[in-house]
Amino acid sequence: MEDLRYFRSAYLEIGNFIMNTLNVINIEEVSSFVNLLINAYRNDKKVLVVGAGRSGLVGRAFAMRLMHLGFKSYVLGETITPSVGEDDVVVAISGSGTTTMVVAAAEAAKKMRAKVIAITSYRDSPLAGYADLVVQVPGRTKVAKMDDYFARQILGLHEPLAPLGTLFEDTAMVLLDAIIAELMYRLKKTEDEIRFRHANIEVP
Repeated sequence: MEDLRYFRSAYLEIGNFIMNTLNVINIEEVSSFVNLLINAYRNDKKVLVVGAGRSGLVGRAFAMRLMHLGFKSYVLGETITPSVGEDDVVVAISGSGTTTMVVAAAEAAKKMRAKVIAITSYRDSPLAGYADLVVQVPGRTKVAKMDDYFARQILGLHEPLAPLGTLFEDTAMVLLDAIIAELMYRLKKTEDEIRFRHANIEVP
């Protein structure tokens, strides 16, 4: 049997990276993000999640959990996604902050006076330029080289054990799941309530 040396190394690298990012993520940014979401919930506003590729999958998971909590959450590109209006919240996820579709969606949302939250590794990116709030998430992105300062600062990467945008996507997923836990507490939601909203018609 193979010793799975690269599997074990990659598992540790990804896990350690995510743990270490907690020391560099700006908690004030996370708090502002949570407050914007709570305000949207209490004022019956929509939350639209935008992302492409694997970041889009992370966004879909977040939108689903928001729905379980009782938010009016949607994913850009679905046929049932409604229009965005003033004070709705748009959560735009792009590690590089340059993903064309995500940047265009953020620009359009700003014109509709929605609140745009950018989840990205780069504050000086085009996406961040349209955002009302930037939540900076460390991680190598698909456009970063191995000397990416975030990755080297936090972990000191030497081999591409987590290729392309893996570290950003995995870290964003954990951050957003942790935000769901905070929302559950602040909004006094129970697991039974979440279970009630969980899909009960599934393909066998």
